[in-house]
Amino acid sequence: MNKLKLAIAVQLACLPTATFAAVAENDNEKTIETITVRGQYTVNETIDTATGLGLTLLETPQSVSVMTAQRIKDLDISSIADAVTQTPGLTSKSFDSTRNTFSARGFDIDKFQLDGVPLAWSLAGDSGETITDVVIYERIEVVRGATGLLTGVGEPSASINLVRKHANARELSGSVEGGIGSWNQRHITADISTPLTSDGNIRARLVAKKEHSDSFRDLAKEDKTVLYGVVDADFEHGISLSLGSSYQDNNPTASTWGALPPLFSDDTPTNWDRATTTAANWTRWDSTSKNHFVSLLKQFNNGWQLKANYNHNKNTADTRLLYIYGAADIDTGEGLIAWPYNSEGFSKQDSLDIQLQGSYSLLGREHELVLGALHSKQQSEVLVYAALEWPGTGNFYNWDGSVAEPGWAATPTKDVDLDTEQHGLYAATRVAITEQLKLIAGGRYTDWQRSGTNYGAVQDFGDDQFVPYVGLTYQLTDNHMLYASHTEIFSPQNAYDRNGDFLDAVIGSNQELGLKSSYLDGAVQTALALFRIEQDNLAQADAAYNDPENNFFPSFAAKGATSEGFELEVIGRVNDSWNISAGYSQFTAEASNGADINVNHPRKKLNLFTTYQFFDALAGLTVGAGVSWESESYSDVLPLLLSDQTYQIKQDSFMLASLMARYDINAQFSVQLNVHNLFDETYYNGLTQQYNYGAPRNFSLGVTWSF
Repeated sequence: MNKLKLAIAVQLACLPTATFAAVAENDNEKTIETITVRGQYTVNETIDTATGLGLTLLETPQSVSVMTAQRIKDLDISSIADAVTQTPGLTSKSFDSTRNTFSARGFDIDKFQLDGVPLAWSLAGDSGETITDVVIYERIEVVRGATGLLTGVGEPSASINLVRKHANARELSGSVEGGIGSWNQRHITADISTPLTSDGNIRARLVAKKEHSDSFRDLAKEDKTVLYGVVDADFEHGISLSLGSSYQDNNPTASTWGALPPLFSDDTPTNWDRATTTAANWTRWDSTSKNHFVSLLKQFNNGWQLKANYNHNKNTADTRLLYIYGAADIDTGEGLIAWPYNSEGFSKQDSLDIQLQGSYSLLGREHELVLGALHSKQQSEVLVYAALEWPGTGNFYNWDGSVAEPGWAATPTKDVDLDTEQHGLYAATRVAITEQLKLIAGGRYTDWQRSGTNYGAVQDFGDDQFVPYVGLTYQLTDNHMLYASHTEIFSPQNAYDRNGDFLDAVIGSNQELGLKSSYLDGAVQTALALFRIEQDNLAQADAAYNDPENNFFPSFAAKGATSEGFELEVIGRVNDSWNISAGYSQFTAEASNGADINVNHPRKKLNLFTTYQFFDALAGLTVGAGVSWESESYSDVLPLLLSDQTYQIKQDSFMLASLMARYDINAQFSVQLNVHNLFDETYYNGLTQQYNYGAPRNFSLGVTWSF
């Protein structure tokens, strides 16, 4: 049956390839510098996510994927987690109904940017960051590998850059879209742009969205509000200014904390229904995100430009939660433990980024240079109200969330009180050695410090480090670019040696070799990358010097983990009717002793989505289909209760198929239908020491009015 499902889905997703086969025959006179984009799955904008030099995707010596506005619409993507799932080489896994973790190349992704400026997020999105709605973003850029040149501290996995919508229209325009979907989902979205002056030099844009829905999980409901406004202004003497704010408020009901217990008390694996919840009627995970920004751009007559960006970001959370764990009796359903939790907290960050970018002449050739500086300060605080009693779960087979909310202490304890500060200076240049061969070299000096307390543990550590960046590109032909790069990043760690001294920061590096190509004036782009990631100074337990009585558990710095593999991506518009996006990734990730690491992330992943627009008799109709396949993955190792053996939950490889259809009734009105998980595959969307189910088959139907 699984083979039949796969065969049907591939036939749905793979439209005739005769046109694509002809691409290579018509590319002799195409040039990289003069990209004319005929489709909406590719971009011709330069990006700053990797180097800050304002290079095209083809000129950037790292793997880059872009989720454009059209792909977001076609794939019916609503959250950042959805976008990550559809990006080649990236995976998204959920801890519970609010938190997700993202990964690439075997390591967690902890680097995010807003319009190219680094943004600090809580681990796994404690305040709902990973479920942020994408309605306010024009596109999402992902650079895989280490990106320490611009982002500073973090894992050598990938960086996700969220590019905001801006007020570019010089006449009144916009759209209003409303829709319904599975589990009583309803939403309405408005996106309006207008000039504020007669010459259009000052413009405004407003985006608003309201959404209500139930869930495939029992009891759960969602209530989301999104607001975004920006004013863009062009002044004399090459000065441009952007002012804006965004606001997102999530008010869910019956939020889960953690996932489903995996074993009964006799060590038999559980097999809960997909609708099973560990939430109570009173549990919630309210979160609010606010962002205010100012961006100033000065264009000089010699082609140089100076950019300054200020961001103030604040995420808050207010929770009433219930964590259910342990092992139930397989016959009676009793024995699970319910841990109630009540907290309120925030994480706020102020950052200032200044960047000077331009070109210079040397030895008869033109070269590019970027200089930049960043200052960032983050404050995090969590207040916890202790439960006065712990509720019981009774027979979990009959769990309906009606357990009474416990009483809470009147005075909270401050469990988290952290200050994190980062300073960075960076520079990079692209030197044209020949017309075809160009060298990109640069580096970043970062000073990162953290102090305070985190759930009883004193935090007072940090480090400073120079992070080099080296890339080489060679233009084989007008539309084929070969590249090699060495990038590094570092991450301070809260670990100490047997003498009580903090260990040096983890050092990460990424070596990459790739080939990027452009066809049909840039409408179709391909990329192949081979990579190897290494981490050193990784903390390992120095167990011989443990002193439990004094809570002393030292570590030593060891040669760390390695990850190596390859990625392949094909994306673009093959002809006037056919769009395609396809990506495949594969890697191995091992610790210093050869053991597999991060086994809860699949080693292989395939994404394929394509649309076909009809003309003539079926004019106005666009149909699409896709598949997303992941190889097997495993939970953390669990000890069995009745023996000395261990157990791991296994998720076999699985495939999810999707369908879409859009009909343009006229130039103003269109209607779109999306079906997700077409074959109603049952799968886990998160494996830790518990498991989360992914969503069953579901649909959405929307109507859009454009003006």
